[in-house]
Amino acid sequence: MASPGAPAIPQRNLEYCEVQYWDQRYKGSADLSPYEWFGDFSSFRALLEPELLPEDRILVLGCGNSALSYELFLGGFPNVTSVDYSPVVIAAMQARYSDVPSLCWETMDVRTLGFPSGSFDVVLEKGTLDALLAGERDPWNVSSEGIRTVDQVLNEVSRVLVPGGRFISMTSAGPHFRTRHYAQARYGWSLTHATYGSGFHFHFYLMQKGRELSVTQLALGAQIFSTPSPPTSPCFLQDSDHEDFLSAIQL
Repeated sequence: MASPGAPAIPQRNLEYCEVQYWDQRYKGSADLSPYEWFGDFSSFRALLEPELLPEDRILVLGCGNSALSYELFLGGFPNVTSVDYSPVVIAAMQARYSDVPSLCWETMDVRTLGFPSGSFDVVLEKGTLDALLAGERDPWNVSSEGIRTVDQVLNEVSRVLVPGGRFISMTSAGPHFRTRHYAQARYGWSLTHATYGSGFHFHFYLMQKGRELSVTQLALGAQIFSTPSPPTSPCFLQDSDHEDFLSAIQL
């Protein structure tokens, strides 16, 4: 049984991909404590802040009821727009931070962002792609639908970034699984990787638009369109979020 105030964990991982699940989960979230996927701001602050400038226009994808956008504001980065496809959680966040007018909250699908090209200096996502891929059964062989979903998001991210803009992704997925998605020349960015956290390590990917991928990264990117390796049993690792799909997939 879930503890009082804990989020309702779905019976099927596929539900993480459905807006109906998130609408139900976030009912009353204006009165609930923020829920943080893959660590709170303090756990990755040392990696994130050097990549930001006070004047940056920042977009947070799939914000949920995380405090990340507010923490950015408190850290001296006031121009933050946060989107989520759950109107329930966006309404809750608008109410919670109504006294912070520089924080903008929009109901929006990250696969079809409603912003003009070149609107942002920085795009952040923390666990959003993981949720969109939660229905995948085999981390070695992502379905064509899963590949297409990630590509839709990354194309939109590249489009709304200015030249020299940065895309930062925080995830449970290690380089062997996630680099192949990010390392596509058509997005027009470079790629670096770091880890953060204690015990269970999470992954911090930085992509900078206008720079190039390495030959090795491009080769990894090409693998996503080739014959996959034989599937193996997933490694069931327990992490601090205690949500089932995080320990079963590394996408």
